[in-house]
Amino acid sequence: MQDSETTLIPERLAQTRKQLHLSKAEAARRIGLTAASYVRYEAGDRHPSPQVIQSIAEKLGTSVAFLSGETNDSSPDVIIIQKNEAPVLFEFVKKTKNADSTTLNRLLSYYNKLTNNEDTHL
Repeated sequence: MQDSETTLIPERLAQTRKQLHLSKAEAARRIGLTAASYVRYEAGDRHPSPQVIQSIAEKLGTSVAFLSGETNDSSPDVIIIQKNEAPVLFEFVKKTKNADSTTLNRLLSYYNKLTNNEDTHL
């Protein structure tokens, strides 16, 4: 979680929404805001709390650091896996969440071999 000095850069919010091909209303729904609140955040007329920025980042699949301008890397810090949406992945993560790094690297290596992916380590 970021500190209380974290502020949202409206342009980053708009950029993220557009990359996801979402309308402002769809982005608001995904985040759990009213359309009016979302529009004010994107316009810079209103500034969300750090907790709301964290929620926005999670729901839009990016990071607080990206939305606040600390980095240009828009990849997420958090990935939420819901049991009802991805039951197999949910079970896999549940069973491996306490595994040591050697085991996790072996699993990732095996996955990469199955998918011909070049990235072989965590």
